[in-house]
Amino acid sequence: MNLKLILAISSLALLSACNATKTVSAAPEAVSGVQVGSVDSKSMPEISESVGTVHAAESAQASAQMMGTILAVNVHEGDKVRRGQVLVVLDDAQPRAGLERSQAAMNAADHEAQAADSEYALAQSTLKRFEMLYERKSVSPQEYDEVKTRAQSAAARSDLAHSGQAQAKAAMSQAQTALEYTRVRAPFDGVVTERRMDPGSLASPGMPILTIEAGGRFRLEAELDEQNLALAHMGESVPVRIDSLGSTALDGKVVQIVPAANSASRSFTVKIELPANAQLRSGLFGRAEFSRGQRDALVIPATAVVKRGQMQSVYVVGSDSLVSLRYVTLGTAREGGIEVLSGLTAGDHIVLAPGERDLGGKKIEAR
Repeated sequence: MNLKLILAISSLALLSACNATKTVSAAPEAVSGVQVGSVDSKSMPEISESVGTVHAAESAQASAQMMGTILAVNVHEGDKVRRGQVLVVLDDAQPRAGLERSQAAMNAADHEAQAADSEYALAQSTLKRFEMLYERKSVSPQEYDEVKTRAQSAAARSDLAHSGQAQAKAAMSQAQTALEYTRVRAPFDGVVTERRMDPGSLASPGMPILTIEAGGRFRLEAELDEQNLALAHMGESVPVRIDSLGSTALDGKVVQIVPAANSASRSFTVKIELPANAQLRSGLFGRAEFSRGQRDALVIPATAVVKRGQMQSVYVVGSDSLVSLRYVTLGTAREGGIEVLSGLTAGDHIVLAPGERDLGGKKIEAR
């Protein structure tokens, strides 16, 4: 058998084998009961987001008004307090001794004033008798002048004694105030949120010992840059989202716009009053949304988003009814859905609620 014949037989055998082998493609799995919707452009509010921190509408730092050693701190963080309640007690030995001295001085001044008043009353009575005798020529002018001079001296001593009494009273009031300063009281009804000192510490005037917040009323202090300051208006309602409370917006109200900008950030502080909410706490992070008007945007329902780790995607249904997973970039979540920044175009069809099902590569039977 020559070489040409061998090659011809081999070619025929290979061709026969190729014809005999047929590639069979598996048909995609069909799924039903899947809700499909079209991606449409909707009019949405265009906002400028301003971040900030939640603060109590009314707060105070309780501090001593005099220097002294702290003997007792009667409250801890989380304790509720009433207006006028004694929160901190300072060493009162020295102020109490001062009060006792002033009380003694006050008693002495009272006795001095009483004695001076009695002397003055006697001198006035004597002067009246001598005036009648002088008119009758029964006493000499010298005797009358002496009595008159004694009455004037008694009046001066009485005035001086009453001045001393007034000074002693003022000193006693000052001593009582100093003693009262050894008690730090609650300025209003509220809750203790911070305790900075313990018994044995030396308190100084103006040095905070406790922080107290009035419960129930909170506000968001947000920073708004100078380009967007014109978006804030006094009394305006502003949606506020507190991350720890979920995606539902609170209906805030602008109550103050600080007129001076922060020199470092060139931003202005806008204070927004928040509605009553038992979950609000000082220090929470929040976002205020100031409206810029309306704009068109692609919006999809939140149920259509598939989250896998940090990636977000949606199932897109092609013209051949085949499903593919497509990664998307999403914007802010709204009540009407989530804005799509990239990854989809108007008219695309997506699975509206895939749930936990893996639909990639499968075919939708009917829309």
